[in-house]
Amino acid sequence: MGRSSDRRRFLAKSATAGAALTLGDLGFLSRLQPVSAAEADVNPAEVGLDSGISGTVRFIETTPRDQLLEQVATRIKQGLSYRELLAALLLAGVKNIEPRPSVGFKFHAVLVVNSAHLASLSSPPEHRWLPIFWALDYYKSAAARDVVERGDWTMDRVDESKVPPASKAHQAFVSAMEKWDAEGADAAVAGFSRGAGANEIYELMFRYGARDFRSIGHKAIFVANSWRTLQCLGWQHAEPVLRSLAYALLNHEGGNPAERDAEADRPFRRNLELATKIRPDWRDGTLQDDATMEMLVTLRTASNDEACDLVIKQLNRGVSPQSIWDALFVTAGEMLMRQPGIIALHAVTTTNALNFAYRASGNDETRRLLLLQNAAFLPMFRDRMPQRGEVHARSIDDLREAAIDAGEAVTSETIFAELNARPMAAAQRALASLKETESAQSLIDAARVLVFMKGNNAHDYKFSSAVLEDYFHISPSWRDFYFASNLFNLRGSAGPDNPLVTRIRAALN
Repeated sequence: MGRSSDRRRFLAKSATAGAALTLGDLGFLSRLQPVSAAEADVNPAEVGLDSGISGTVRFIETTPRDQLLEQVATRIKQGLSYRELLAALLLAGVKNIEPRPSVGFKFHAVLVVNSAHLASLSSPPEHRWLPIFWALDYYKSAAARDVVERGDWTMDRVDESKVPPASKAHQAFVSAMEKWDAEGADAAVAGFSRGAGANEIYELMFRYGARDFRSIGHKAIFVANSWRTLQCLGWQHAEPVLRSLAYALLNHEGGNPAERDAEADRPFRRNLELATKIRPDWRDGTLQDDATMEMLVTLRTASNDEACDLVIKQLNRGVSPQSIWDALFVTAGEMLMRQPGIIALHAVTTTNALNFAYRASGNDETRRLLLLQNAAFLPMFRDRMPQRGEVHARSIDDLREAAIDAGEAVTSETIFAELNARPMAAAQRALASLKETESAQSLIDAARVLVFMKGNNAHDYKFSSAVLEDYFHISPSWRDFYFASNLFNLRGSAGPDNPLVTRIRAALN
């Protein structure tokens, strides 16, 4: 079935029992000027945001949560642009929300900005405001939690007397990060941001984001998301974002990690040595499905050391790194089948972030380390899952059991209608339909609309943006298994609508 016809039918028919999920449900957004693809997907070199961005940041900070969406709607009608609003939202977050005591929790208000932006990029022009409205409301709730938890933390001005000159900033930053020196890193990264290029800075951030397993992957997620958001907004906003990022990357428990052997740090220290044992032409290997399956089976039970050792063996015998990435993606999805919840969800979003860094990096050693660290992290995620409750004995093999009867109409609508009550059956039907009749894009479009209508937390946006993006980064023989397994944490059409949609609709009347 073609993409366009199925998508039209999905949007035109019932999405909840007795309630239509139609474009009319989001049609109120048409009262705002649609966000064009050119405005949402902008060349950073062409971005010239108003020098008065601080006024918009202050507006977001000071407007009460119960009035913000309505006042933002008014400002948009008066000419406030998508890019200025997105920039102000990110800057308000890094300025007012501390990535301590964990880079997750309330700090998701910062982490989710890029995910909301990705959702906007991938949506029809008339829908592109909705993720940003949602992220604005989420920021206000997170800022309120920061007041309770951290005494209304606000990023201080950088101590200019300690900022190194441009010629010394790179080494000063590396030295501070290696020593886990937050004060030194803050001054160094300010100088670094003023005198170095974005690629030079983020080559280091990619490594430090993958250096340790604290905060279950949120460090790597912040690195990837901040880089991607700055690519849209422009480097003129980099300094406060990089200061927040460095502070987040140095988050730790107990004593200085540089002076002890913590479990969270061991894989990276070991992988620094392992990375030197990979053959020089490691990127020239061939796609091998049997190698992907070997890695997948190993990751179900192996230690992080055993997983990394297998990566080395496979690369050195001529396996393409893409075959290994296929296994890492599918393993994360399979974990989510076993326990839909916060741990496996972060295995998915962390793999998304590390793979993005791998694709963005131009440093061969860094790319080796990112691949090895992802292989090490997945067993660490897996071993934490029993602490969160029952872990089911499920695998992607269970998805193969369903078949579509001749003449049976299986569409995006029927799959998502079944998802809430019978996730395994919905996942099986999704896999069968992807292999036989369904267009993947129609399922992706349907999943995204349901996040808009039903999503109610940051993970809905972070998770769905990662999954719907990574489908296209996986080899064709594995990507359908990945999508089907991740249905276990996507929104079904039988769930309640997010009341925020109703509020936004009222604000625009």
